[in-house]
Amino acid sequence: MPDHAPYRNFNFRVEIDGLPETGFSEVVVPETRIEVVEYREGGDHTSGTRKLPGRAKVGNVVLRRGIDQDLSLWNWFRTVRDGDLDRRNVAIILLDATRTDVRRWAVQQAWPTAYILGPLQGHGNEVVIETLELACERVDAVT
Repeated sequence: MPDHAPYRNFNFRVEIDGLPETGFSEVVVPETRIEVVEYREGGDHTSGTRKLPGRAKVGNVVLRRGIDQDLSLWNWFRTVRDGDLDRRNVAIILLDATRTDVRRWAVQQAWPTAYILGPLQGHGNEVVIETLELACERVDAVT
């Protein structure tokens, strides 16, 4: 009988075209919504409206990791900040307990829109986290 237990949220990896493989401590897969377009037909004498699907909107991907010597995320952000829109495809891959791929989210045409560092605290001993927020045009779930 197949195991239908839900997958754990800590077993994942992220691939970004053109960047070295790295580990992330947190990934936020963006919310995707379809706008609702309401209209009333001209001959309809009721106050009711019809609803149709409108544009699909995708939120931003958020990637967090402990900072180390690798500057690849910062360099990508800096490239876009300095005027070169460097779009890349991103794959967010969910793994099962045996580290086998079970689901993949294909993030298309992503580019950095925010780079956040910190906080740095003189009284703490936590890992410094860098956050990269990515705008994207589409997210598709694939197997």
